[in-house]
Amino acid sequence: MKLKTGDTVIVIAGKDRNKIGKVLRVVKKNGRVVVEGINKVVRHMKKTKQRAGQKVTFEAPLHASNVMLLDPKTKKATRVGYKISKDGKKERIAKKSQTII
Repeated sequence: MKLKTGDTVIVIAGKDRNKIGKVLRVVKKNGRVVVEGINKVVRHMKKTKQRAGQKVTFEAPLHASNVMLLDPKTKKATRVGYKISKDGKKERIAKKSQTII
């Protein structure tokens, strides 16, 4: 998966289309990402003897194909590429502007 925790992404499909957020967590097993403030869902927790019933709001995972990396230079959606630097390190680059991420 080409997305990492801390990347700024834009949602390209779904109910939160065109919203921008930061990746909080990457679930590689399912190919999903959790984005800050995107795909919020409410879970109703049943009351118990120790606590009252409550509504818990949290960000549900999105499929990675529904988000794209935001180019740091142009602030538009871009694909992710890789380039080997002169010292032999593999770096991620934004395909549109060729800037290092």
